[in-house]
Amino acid sequence: MPFRVPLDPRGELQLAWNVSYTNQEIYMELRVAELRHGVVLGMSDRGELTNADLLVLWDSGTQSYFGDAWSDSKGHVSLDSQQDYDLIEAKQKAEGYYLLFKRPFSTCDPRDYVIEEGTVHIIYGFLDKPLASLDKLNLSEIRTGVQRVLMLRPDTPPPTLPPDVQMLDVVAPNVIIPNQETTYWCYIHNLPENLAKNHIVMYESAITPGNEAIVHHIEVFECSPDVPAVPGYSGSCDDKMKPKKLNFCRHVLAAWAMGAEAFYYPPDAGLAMGGPGSSRFLRLEVHYHNPLLISGRRDSSGIRLYYTPSLRRYDAGIMELGLVYTPVMAIPPKQHTFYLSGYCTSKCTQTALPSGGIYVFASQLHTHLAGRGVRTILVRGGKELEVVQEDQHFSTHYQTIRVLRKMVNILPGDVLITKCTYNTEDRSKPTVGGFGIMEEMCVNYIHYYPRTQLELCKSHVDQGYLQKYFNFINRFHGNDQCVCGEVSVTEQFSQLEWDEFTGEVLDSLYNTAPISMHCNQSTARLFPGDWDKQPIPAVTSVLEKPQYTCKRGTLRTN
Repeated sequence: MPFRVPLDPRGELQLAWNVSYTNQEIYMELRVAELRHGVVLGMSDRGELTNADLLVLWDSGTQSYFGDAWSDSKGHVSLDSQQDYDLIEAKQKAEGYYLLFKRPFSTCDPRDYVIEEGTVHIIYGFLDKPLASLDKLNLSEIRTGVQRVLMLRPDTPPPTLPPDVQMLDVVAPNVIIPNQETTYWCYIHNLPENLAKNHIVMYESAITPGNEAIVHHIEVFECSPDVPAVPGYSGSCDDKMKPKKLNFCRHVLAAWAMGAEAFYYPPDAGLAMGGPGSSRFLRLEVHYHNPLLISGRRDSSGIRLYYTPSLRRYDAGIMELGLVYTPVMAIPPKQHTFYLSGYCTSKCTQTALPSGGIYVFASQLHTHLAGRGVRTILVRGGKELEVVQEDQHFSTHYQTIRVLRKMVNILPGDVLITKCTYNTEDRSKPTVGGFGIMEEMCVNYIHYYPRTQLELCKSHVDQGYLQKYFNFINRFHGNDQCVCGEVSVTEQFSQLEWDEFTGEVLDSLYNTAPISMHCNQSTARLFPGDWDKQPIPAVTSVLEKPQYTCKRGTLRTN
């Protein structure tokens, strides 16, 4: 069981698993530190307790039962007529009660969750009293929680580290975790002065023992080389008094989320650290999830970087795909599903990529709170060629760098389209693009080699066409005193009368109007050329969603 994650904040439940792509099955082991009268483990679209696919271990007071179950729209649990969880072993050990079982990626049961690439929302619950029968159980009446994991991982063995590898811990300085549910802690780490160029070849989490269930995710950012000095800081990332120069530390070096294993670079590539043109300042960001409001807990968690002075053949690079951070890309309110797409056009890749192209080996998807899915596809010759990365159960609360199951070669003239799915049913006002958590983003940070000068390949709708949209919608709703261009785009969106027609026209605009390309060099300057009023790439859809062969289970009564 190479993959494991604590499920609850107390560490009472731990899930471990392995993947058989040959059999299209997942083997899982659930450890319960103290088994009372049973446990619930399940999966649902976004971690809801309703309409969930469940596995339940329960006792009636005289006999124990194990079964495949499901919850309805009110959280009421029923035993499934088709049993797709195959119990292999149940055993009491010194560390707790262990359940070993397996399940196909896809069953033929419409009530079951299809396990696929991307985030899986795991739900869990504790049964503190006997159940006469399973239909007496409602998930809303027991202690429950949710955890997010990537269940399907690449099945390739990790590469061997070089013999001269060295370690560098970028960790929190023995901080006291605040007794609040959510904390983002920032710390500035200084690299040695005049550090020669090295290659980072691997990194992993370094979690303070006992805090495994509280440290939720960690990121390390390199500060801009253009900022000669960044003041020391250790405190809340949200503190309004923090040094403003921390905002110039945005270049992702490493990202880890709970349940993620060590991240290895390909044998031919490493991420440059030190040397000319680099910064000696790193920003560590640790997300603490402390729903039990534990006080006085100290932490020195962070990321352990493995680096070597023996440089590999290629420098690895990180490139931003998707949408520019701008309010001109907006999502109407009250939307169950709304799509926004960002383009990296053939003109930009033709201009900036070497003749042999680049090889993408990992990526990090990113949206804010309204994001529900992200998909980047590679287009060649006007036809979809392959999916670079996809997560249709994406959560902003679970962001890690994901290794691709196979590398993707992007050639000059190729097109990359990053499409994000949003839900704003709980919002009464439009959501514009921007840096704020209540604003939105649509980004895929792809990790690739060899490194090029192309650091950002993103787009947004042409602003002239957006102003035509504002003018048309205001006239349609009888507002002839349009203030288009006189106030900010954000204010113009908020002043619109939002109905179904307003949203449909905006969707049509984004799918047909010309775009402005940001084909940026690492200096933040555009590559030479005319990048405004570019046509949206014409694409023929030929890719189909991968289908797993479903395996039908059997009826199980005990």
